[in-house]
Amino acid sequence: MIHRTSPLGRVGIWCATVVLVAFTLFPIYFMLTTAFNGQATSGTDALLPKNLTFDNFSRALGDGNFGRFMMNSAIVTVVTVLFSCGIALLGAVAMARFQFRFRTTVLIMILVVQMLPAEALLIPLFLQMKDLQMLNSLFGLILVYVAFSLPFAIWNLRGFVAAVPQELEEAAYLDGCGWWQMFRHVLFPLVVPGLIATSAFSFVMAWEEFTFARTFITNEPTMTVGIGLFRFFGQNTNDWGGLMAASSLVTLPVMVVFVLAQRRLGAGLVQGAVK
Repeated sequence: MIHRTSPLGRVGIWCATVVLVAFTLFPIYFMLTTAFNGQATSGTDALLPKNLTFDNFSRALGDGNFGRFMMNSAIVTVVTVLFSCGIALLGAVAMARFQFRFRTTVLIMILVVQMLPAEALLIPLFLQMKDLQMLNSLFGLILVYVAFSLPFAIWNLRGFVAAVPQELEEAAYLDGCGWWQMFRHVLFPLVVPGLIATSAFSFVMAWEEFTFARTFITNEPTMTVGIGLFRFFGQNTNDWGGLMAASSLVTLPVMVVFVLAQRRLGAGLVQGAVK
């Protein structure tokens, strides 16, 4: 049965949609207008930018050394995504396809680790990193990010691997494929949407993370963007123009990743939810 909406109802839906979109996009609009506002050095109370300028971006990249922070975050994020997705894919295949003792126990342990709040592990991890002399090291930060990405990544990818019919794998074996050939030509292409969804999660987690980076990194050459944004807050005054310019630079890669992966990301999340 087709339910027709009255004209008054359609007007109400449009008004609600406009209000919701404006409410969602206003923080982004305010960030961009402040970033391009030449009078936003110590604060701004204008909704429209005055004296449009790129000085805030130049100051953030130059005096704020934000280009170096973005490079460090890019290295940490790319390596984290590659390692976490690679290890998680192999772990998901093992959990979904192989039978071994304590498999259910291992799955429950992974789920328990995922439920632990990061703040509860902050001090033990700090002491461990100190003993291993990995403080102020991007490699140490990558290890922590990979460890925190793996539980979700394994659980997410396990659903995609389990959803692939085993008859396809058996057909590949009958055609003479070994396990690696079956994995490369049959299983891997079918779990690509899951890999994209998992990669997007790992990317956002590693790119914007603040708590661990703030705790483990104190030297400026190894700082990431999360700590870099914090440096625009002074003891008595805040550099709002530089902060919003740097925030715009941090937001841009996330938007690019989600736009490029939007179609496969949506399909991947839905597929993982129903299988």
